[in-house]
Amino acid sequence: MKKFIKRFREPFSYLMIALGALMASFSVICILIPNDAIDYGTAGIAIIINKLTGFNLSACVAVVFAPFLILGTVILGRTFGIKAIVGTVFYTVGLEVFKVIPFELNTEHFLAVVFGGAILGAGLALILRNGGCIDGSEIFANIITKKLYDKTGKNFSLTYILVGFNACVYIAVFVLINRNAALMSLLVYVVATSIVSRFTDHFEAIKQVTIITNDSDAVVASIKKELNKTCTIMNSQGAIAGENKMVICYISYFEMAKMKELLNSHKGTFSTITTIDEILR
Repeated sequence: MKKFIKRFREPFSYLMIALGALMASFSVICILIPNDAIDYGTAGIAIIINKLTGFNLSACVAVVFAPFLILGTVILGRTFGIKAIVGTVFYTVGLEVFKVIPFELNTEHFLAVVFGGAILGAGLALILRNGGCIDGSEIFANIITKKLYDKTGKNFSLTYILVGFNACVYIAVFVLINRNAALMSLLVYVVATSIVSRFTDHFEAIKQVTIITNDSDAVVASIKKELNKTCTIMNSQGAIAGENKMVICYISYFEMAKMKELLNSHKGTFSTITTIDEILR
């Protein structure tokens, strides 16, 4: 049974990423844009460009996201890159498909935006929970925190960088489009991120990985090589396995997929992942 589950876990994750991307594109095309609101992050930048220039929205999304996708693949690994590409392809295809599907939400702008933000958040949560991404702001924040870690040795949350990035997007909407669009879009951000945080256990926060292993040297060496992270090692005692080591490491949400691949290559390890709001030094 375990082998059966493991065999279909990865294909299922791609299916969920595709579904989440289609939900997000449906929300943007059929609910948000018709009600004077936009998506956030790099998708929001693409929509601003589309509104100002009239260029095809799908092309704008692809062009804006491409640099972040390349950097994310290099820094976060091939598996992340493939899943991000799958999500982006379905998202951009969905933007084109839903353009020609007649749909009208006959309600007030406020209610429409709340409903659209909830669908967008649910779609993004599906994508993030399965190791994908369709927005460059998360990749950008992850790159910045990684660079800060490499320079200072300290782990930083993605929250402040994401808030700053999206604040710039909404200021641009306020200045370049109009005030109502900026306020509606801010409401979308609040609703969508609330849904995402609820179902991804605060993806923007630091994650603590606790690993129980009999071969701590090999595990630590792999973590250093693949993730460039340091670890804390403590002696521990198992009721059945006897003496072993407890390895503790702090990573970002987007490094979890690479960490899981790494641990799968080391047999006999037991690990847990918990959310850390803040690290005091």
